[in-house]
Amino acid sequence: MSSDPAPARKVSETRSVVARVMMPQDANIAGNVFGGTILKMVDEIAYVAATMHARANVVTASVDRMAFLSPVHVGDLLTLKANVNAVWRSSMEVGVRIEAMDPRTGEMRHTGSSYLTVVALGPDGAPCQVPGLELETDEDVRRNRDALARRARRLEEKAVERFRSED
Repeated sequence: MSSDPAPARKVSETRSVVARVMMPQDANIAGNVFGGTILKMVDEIAYVAATMHARANVVTASVDRMAFLSPVHVGDLLTLKANVNAVWRSSMEVGVRIEAMDPRTGEMRHTGSSYLTVVALGPDGAPCQVPGLELETDEDVRRNRDALARRARRLEEKAVERFRSED
């Protein structure tokens, strides 16, 4: 078996979409969907996008950001769109956009965004190398640039935490 990395994959090969009607069991007594329900769906769609890129088992290492911009209600059609924004040796950033539509009115709302770091695992359960990422559009380039900035910020925060723990 060759240890050469797989050829780069296009961002479009990682694009994933899932939609589901929000039901009473997804919500509190006021009819607002639990954030945890949405987070579970975010994690699942990130898994799909990252697996399509890595062609390997993946695990979520961190959620960099989850912004809830407006409530989601029982009866809304929740649509999550995900793709890989950037790759490193064994990890990838997956961006997820969350939209809710009221099917009675057709009103569409951007209700949240999230960025997850996902790590590919080999058959032995250890992190494994992932293919490179081929950026296809100006939007892909922007998302990649933003992902690199988020990673730099995370690494800086980690270094500060290490420094503080040594005191």
